[in-house]
Amino acid sequence: MNYVQRGFFWICVYLCMVLTPLFVLLLAPGPLGSGFWWDFSIALGFAGTSMMAVMFVLTARFRRAAAPFGIDLIYYFHRWIALVAFVFVLAHPLILIYLDPSLLSGKWPWVMPGYLLSGAFSVAALTTLVVTSLWRQQLKIHYDAWRIWHGLLAITALVLAIVHIEWVGNYVSSPWKRLLWLTISTCCLALLLYVRLIKPLVLLRHPYRVEQVVKEKGDAWTLVLRPEGHRGFTFMPGQFAWLTLWNSPFALKEHPFSISSSAIDTKTIHFTIKKLGDFTARIKDVVPGQTAYLDAPYGAFSIDRHPYSDYVFVAGGIGIAPIMSMLRTLADRGDDRSLLLIYAYKTWEGLTFREELEKLKEQLNLRVVYVLENPPDGWEGEKGFVTDDLLSRYLPGAPARYHYYLCGPAVLTTLVEKTLQRQGVPLYRIHSELFNLV
Repeated sequence: MNYVQRGFFWICVYLCMVLTPLFVLLLAPGPLGSGFWWDFSIALGFAGTSMMAVMFVLTARFRRAAAPFGIDLIYYFHRWIALVAFVFVLAHPLILIYLDPSLLSGKWPWVMPGYLLSGAFSVAALTTLVVTSLWRQQLKIHYDAWRIWHGLLAITALVLAIVHIEWVGNYVSSPWKRLLWLTISTCCLALLLYVRLIKPLVLLRHPYRVEQVVKEKGDAWTLVLRPEGHRGFTFMPGQFAWLTLWNSPFALKEHPFSISSSAIDTKTIHFTIKKLGDFTARIKDVVPGQTAYLDAPYGAFSIDRHPYSDYVFVAGGIGIAPIMSMLRTLADRGDDRSLLLIYAYKTWEGLTFREELEKLKEQLNLRVVYVLENPPDGWEGEKGFVTDDLLSRYLPGAPARYHYYLCGPAVLTTLVEKTLQRQGVPLYRIHSELFNLV
C-alpha cells in the first residue's frame, strides 16, 4: 500500500475504535428511552469517553500508524480532537442537569451519590487537563512537569469516567457490554505499560554517546551522537527524534529535535539545536562522552516520500536543520536535479550553516536566496521578510511541478503556504514541519 492507502486504512481504524463502543453500548438490552435529548446526552458521554481512551493510542507513537501522516500531525490532531472529546463530555452532564435539575440536589461531595461523584471528578480532571494544556505557557508550567501531570490527569479522567459508567449500570447491564469496557480498560493499561515501561527499557539497552559538541552560528550547537553497542537506526532525511539527555528514558524528559545530518552515513546522528528555552540553553554544557537516548525516527517531512520531483525549500531560523539533512543527503547521493533554497534570518553573522551552504552550491544544482531582517551595510541581497512579491520573483516557472518543504516560524510557513496555493500549487505538494507539538 502507498501512503494514501495506508492513511485511509488507519483513519478507518481510528473511527472504528471511537464509534464501536457507542454503537455497542446503545444496543438492546438497555433502559427504556427517556426522550431524544436524554439519549443524546448519554451518547455524547459514551462517545467522549471512547475518544478519551483512543487518545492513549494516538500518543503511543506507533511508527507504522504514524508513518502516513507524520507524528507531528498526529499530535496536532490529538490536540484538537481532545477539545471535541472535552465538549462531548462536558455537554453530557449539562444536558442532563437541564432536563432534570434535581440531579444537583446533592451538590456537596459528601452527600453526592457515588456515580455522580465519579462523573463530576472525571469532568474536573479533564477540565484541568485542557486548561493546563491550552494555557501552559501563560500559567508558567514547566514542560517536564506538565508532561507528568498531563498523563496523570488523563488517566484519572478516563478511570473515573469508566467507574461512572459502571456505577450507573443502565447501559452496561449485560455481561458482554461490561466485557467491552473491561477490554478498553485493559488495552489502555497495556498501552501505559508499553509507553512507560517496555519502551524505556528498549531505549535503555540502545544508548548513544555524545562524540562532539560543535558551536554553530546563530546561537546554535550541533550534537554529534554515536550509537553505543548497537547499529543505530536508518531514517529519511528531514525526520526527527525524541532526545533524552541528563536522564534515563524513564524520566519522561525527552524533547523532539530534527536530525540535521545526512541519511546516507548513519554512523553518527547530528542534531543542530538553537538556544530557545531552558533545555536548549543547556546544550552548550553537554560534554563528549555523555550518554543520550533516542526514540526515532519520526516525521513525514522528507524528500524521500516524493523522490521523483524537483524541490524548493523555505527555511526560517533554526528551521534550516531538517532541510540541511535533505541537502546533505542529496549531495551524498550525487543528485543533480534543480533545487532552490530561500533562507530567512535576522542577520548575516547569525546564519547557521552559511559556509556549508556555499560549499553545497558547488556540489548540487542549488540556488540559495538569503533574506535578512537586519542586513549589514552594503548588503545587495534580499532584505526584510519573505513576502508574496519576493516569492513571486524567485519561484521557478511551472511551480506546480515542484514539491515545497517549509520549516520555520508559523508566520513564515503560513504566508508561504497561502502564496503557493495562489500560484496554483496543489496542497499535496506543500509540506510544512510543525515546530510546536504541544
